[in-house]
Amino acid sequence: MSEANQPVSQRDFVGYRGKPPNPHWPNGARVAVSLVVNFEEGSELSINDGDAGNEAIYEVVHKLDGPDSCIDSHFEYGTRAAWWRIMDLFDAYGVKATVSSCGRAVERSPDLARDAIARGHEASAHGWRWQSHAERNEASERAVIGTTVAGVERVTGQRPVGWHTRSATSQNTRRLLVEDGGFLYDSDAYNDDLPYYMDVAGKQHLVLPYAFDTNDMQYYNASRFNGADFADYVIDAFERRKREGETAPKMMSIGLHLRMIGRPGRIGALERILSHITGSGAAWIAPRAAIAQHWMTAVPAKA
Repeated sequence: MSEANQPVSQRDFVGYRGKPPNPHWPNGARVAVSLVVNFEEGSELSINDGDAGNEAIYEVVHKLDGPDSCIDSHFEYGTRAAWWRIMDLFDAYGVKATVSSCGRAVERSPDLARDAIARGHEASAHGWRWQSHAERNEASERAVIGTTVAGVERVTGQRPVGWHTRSATSQNTRRLLVEDGGFLYDSDAYNDDLPYYMDVAGKQHLVLPYAFDTNDMQYYNASRFNGADFADYVIDAFERRKREGETAPKMMSIGLHLRMIGRPGRIGALERILSHITGSGAAWIAPRAAIAQHWMTAVPAKA
């Protein structure tokens, strides 16, 4: 078979064709802003926890084949110190976030998960471990989804209605989420500035795209950002959406990680971002579940 005749997947390169729907965000907001705090600490790979290897993405480049208490302690900073710094800052600005929670992280730090709910944040599902699902078979992945939902609900008293896989999904992920029946949305896409529906297993399923550029993971990518760089970039991204939002309201995701943004030298960037966005008069800052619920009402799925 020639390359020109190779079968292609059903990817969507079209989207809204430059004519997106107007979701009429609350209070006339031009931008719906989603703050996502990734709660992964304790779910990462660690030989000290009995895994075959260690997580390799963290502050320093030093892959150790044996037990690595150094990398373990990098993750522990997130729950010991950073959580409180971030949550108190959210309280100071009166904003609510989505805490994208690995089930095992919730299991190991249940008081933090309960603290998130007590402060009015959403606890969504981020897999049981901080791992890709790309190589999982269907039965294994179905079990992981069920275990994650049950674990988060058991600790927080609330069933998670959102899902986000660490990077690559499997070919079955979205169908399994729809079959589960309890999810309002997933965030396993990076291809738009607005939510959209997909036909999955005969149902209209809502996708709330996520983003890697407005994401503090950039601190780990070759130290690409310092605090000022990150704040400037996120504020620039918001300002562009605000201008476009005069005629075509947008959504913006800001991805945060406890062990990254929660450091003293970086938290100021988040404070600058919150100060700017809350003072703009153009933003609706809301958990992803609230954004999904609003979208479903303002932009109903077609039959």
